[in-house]
Amino acid sequence: MNWISIKEKLPPEKEPVLTRIDDDKGIRNEQVLIRQKNLWFYDDMTMYVYYEPTHWQPLPLEQEGQ
Repeated sequence: MNWISIKEKLPPEKEPVLTRIDDDKGIRNEQVLIRQKNLWFYDDMTMYVYYEPTHWQPLPLEQEGQ
C-alpha cells in the first residue's frame, strides 16, 4: 500500500494507522498511532507523541486487532 500524505488526507479519527515522518532528513518514527483531533496517541492511548507524522497508511490486515 502507498503512503498517504496528511496534507492530502487525514486518517480517520480514533482508528490505529501506520504512520511515519518522511522529509528531507529521511524516513523515521514509523509506528502505529491513533489520531484524535490534532493529537497523535500511541495505540494504547496512554500518551501522545510530540510530533506530527507526515504520512500514514491503513494497518496491514495481520496487525489489525492486536
